[in-house]
Amino acid sequence: MRRIVTWFFRPSSPRALAVVRIVTNGWTLWYLAKRWRLITRTASGSPRDFDPVGIARPLRRPLPPRVIAATTAANYTTLALACLGVAHRITGPLNAALTWWTLTYRNSWSMVFHNDNLAVLHLTALGVAPSADALSVDALVRHRSRTATPQPSWQYGWPLQTINAVTAGVYLVCGLAKLTGPLGRQWATGEHLRSQVAVDGIRKAALRPDADRKASPFVEFIERRPWMWNVFAAGSLAAELGAPIALVHPRLGRAWSIGAWGMACW
Repeated sequence: MRRIVTWFFRPSSPRALAVVRIVTNGWTLWYLAKRWRLITRTASGSPRDFDPVGIARPLRRPLPPRVIAATTAANYTTLALACLGVAHRITGPLNAALTWWTLTYRNSWSMVFHNDNLAVLHLTALGVAPSADALSVDALVRHRSRTATPQPSWQYGWPLQTINAVTAGVYLVCGLAKLTGPLGRQWATGEHLRSQVAVDGIRKAALRPDADRKASPFVEFIERRPWMWNVFAAGSLAAELGAPIALVHPRLGRAWSIGAWGMACW
């Protein structure tokens, strides 16, 4: 227990936490901004397609599209303010709440995207932490008022360790879901992964008839080498189940991160 507490409250610099704040909020703003039309069009869909999840579950019917457009625009604003570190004690928690709402309501019209859950968890940790004590507008104002520059402390370390822990936890849950699902260990054979890629290609071709319908060069490459589906499926399952090792040592964490990034990008 003592080691866990020491690990969780490991001191870190305010700059390290600030960089994570900037990157996370900036990426989430980009992720949601390019989906403005998708979010607003979905909110105008048939009520029969609305199956509320999470915090949207109490809703008996969809909200007016103009309400969703307004909350989404407000979310974009708080993401930008949190990224810049403007009045972060207010905009940080508010931004986490609005992002939670935006993604939850969006997922109430389709499948639940678990990567969205991870984004919300990261923003929540950053929103309630002093992640704007450096590299922010708040820090610039404090500097002008001649307030002392914050020093490395546990209060800048626990948000980073929380983000590390929830990331590893989400990946582990995904791996366990595969093993406990209908396929079990058969998921590692690669056939299901191959089917997922095929379905995704068919869906995009159907929904985007004007787009180039050719498969990506990488997919064409591994289609000529079917054994590679097994390698990628087994590798992704191993990366998910092995996620907790990233918390053991920084070097293991960096090695796991490279593998996870590779799995996400291929």
